[in-house]
Amino acid sequence: MTGGAPLPPVAVICGGGRLPVEVIAAAIENGRQVVAIAIKGEADPRVADYNPTYLGWGQIGKLASLLEREGCRDVVMIGSVTRRPELREIVGDLGTMRRLPKIIASLAGGDDSILKKIIRLFEDEGFRIIGAHEVAPGLLARPGPIVGRDPDPDASRDLALAREAVIALGRLDIGQAAVSVCGRVIAVEGAEGTDAMLERCRAVRDRGRVKGKGGVLVKCAKPGQDMRVDLPTVGPETVRAAAKAGLSGIGIEAGRVLIAERAETEALAKALSISLWGIEPLARTDQAGEVSR
Repeated sequence: MTGGAPLPPVAVICGGGRLPVEVIAAAIENGRQVVAIAIKGEADPRVADYNPTYLGWGQIGKLASLLEREGCRDVVMIGSVTRRPELREIVGDLGTMRRLPKIIASLAGGDDSILKKIIRLFEDEGFRIIGAHEVAPGLLARPGPIVGRDPDPDASRDLALAREAVIALGRLDIGQAAVSVCGRVIAVEGAEGTDAMLERCRAVRDRGRVKGKGGVLVKCAKPGQDMRVDLPTVGPETVRAAAKAGLSGIGIEAGRVLIAERAETEALAKALSISLWGIEPLARTDQAGEVSR
């Protein structure tokens, strides 16, 4: 960072996967002091390089005290959480006990409800949840060709068709991805996730149910997606699964989908002849009812 007042410290609460490590590294490179907090049993071992504080679900009081002590008002939550904690794991330090009624309420409802209530818990304490892209903007897909050339007419047709399918999925809050081959949508994402959907595509192709070669995957954020948490991600495993499914390219919504392990993802895409394209953001209605892009 050159000149100006120093940026305030940011806390990064790390779940599983490589992405939290990349967010921390990018935030530091962008001039932010980072306080890393690793969730016990979830965080990737590579987070250890950033001297994290390891906390369990029952240490929310200790977490709040740590953030206060370090002067962190901004908090990033990034990475996977593989399971919902049991009540016995939550009953911990005195600070957690004081917040217990709110915490129990946060465990009720579906996953989206949990995320929103967790954000509200932090906000009630005076903290601000921000998106990973706010401290690591370079992780977002950029518009245009990322790996490979511009899409040819066939790929352009499949990109447009899969994109329309994702829009329809988003209206129903079902999934964030779809696959089109030779002008036909052959799969849409459900609760199983993108990689499992691509495995279905491979199986369908192996049974001869899909005619023609190539095809594309399109992945976008859902309408109304809270950009502070749970942004969709494309990474090396997505590229491998797309290649096994016989696809030729992946369309990634520019500015709203993260590319994890970018160097490896792009190198693997090149090696497997999978083109990566940043596609225009979907038109979506925000919480105020206005259409935005």
